[in-house]
Amino acid sequence: MMESFITKDGKRLRRGYTTGSCAAAAAKSAALMLLTGCRLDSIHLITPFGIELNLPLHDIEINERYVTCGVVKDSGDDPDVTDGITVYAKVEKTELPYTIEIDGGQGIGRVTKPGLDQRVGCAAINSTPRRMITEELQQVCEDSSYTGGLKVIISAPEGTDIAKRTFNPKLGVVDGISILGTTGIVEPMSEEALIDSIALEIRQRKALGDRRLILAPGNFGADFLKSVYKIEDEQIVKCSNYVGNALEAAIGAGFSEVLLAGHIGKFIKLSGGIMNTHSKEGDHRAELMASAALAAGASPETAKSMSDCVTTDEMLRILDMEGVLSGTMEVLKERIEDALAVRFAGQLEIGVIVFVTGNVELFKTEKAREWMEGQP
Repeated sequence: MMESFITKDGKRLRRGYTTGSCAAAAAKSAALMLLTGCRLDSIHLITPFGIELNLPLHDIEINERYVTCGVVKDSGDDPDVTDGITVYAKVEKTELPYTIEIDGGQGIGRVTKPGLDQRVGCAAINSTPRRMITEELQQVCEDSSYTGGLKVIISAPEGTDIAKRTFNPKLGVVDGISILGTTGIVEPMSEEALIDSIALEIRQRKALGDRRLILAPGNFGADFLKSVYKIEDEQIVKCSNYVGNALEAAIGAGFSEVLLAGHIGKFIKLSGGIMNTHSKEGDHRAELMASAALAAGASPETAKSMSDCVTTDEMLRILDMEGVLSGTMEVLKERIEDALAVRFAGQLEIGVIVFVTGNVELFKTEKAREWMEGQP
């Protein structure tokens, strides 16, 4: 691959290529060697992104019936768990004319739940890699004047163990990794990839029949819901800091109701219309808390003391001492409801539960109260 870089947060980071590109390159190579009889050491591939790859081949096995070879995944500067694994393709001839069959072998997961890119029972080889493999093999057949069919088995022997460190088991992909990629190229530390994975899990919850989507930023929110409301972990989608993106994905998936649960340290930002709760997108916790406190009748001195606090827990302690904690939480609740209504009015009904360290609930909006009625 000609080295390609992006600049992120002032750092120059090298792009890599996806497992989908590896699979397509290995399949193309195996097909070429099978149909021409010529051994190859490397293969040229143009990714959907437009970047050209020239990839070395490994573990080549050639006989009259089939050819197998592998391509090593390079994730560039992205901390991907599949970096360095070898993706193999075994290609053999079939008697079905002009037919390309694609399946997964060792280390490639199988889909067991609806809502994913592939149907239940299929190998977890996503649509873009399948299209890349098909197009490359059709071209090889045309160039070689071959009118029969080809069967391709994609495998990654290390994938069985690696998959245990991914979202695959929770998503319903068992016994291996997924062959992924929409562009063929890995963008280092891509937020887009994380948001895509959140949206995928949201679509799956819809496909599994959930009427209401349950979102929490992370483990704290999930633990709160499990501890206080006895909601099972598999029902909860963790959206990290991407609250706004997750709510938009909920609309796209067809949900009309969403329950949000989060720690005050993150969800206070929603009261200011901040839908990405990462500190780099805007912190303003102290300013938002002070503003709410003033609206609840706190003294200017109490509001000013917020600026010296490092955590929202410390802010809450001061508000409690001053006797304005309950009023301040009521203001924050109303402001969160208003901010979400402005952003998603007519598209979603959103209930919000906000808690503090120790799984102590601070408040819940009226919609959340209605939904959780009869629960603790």
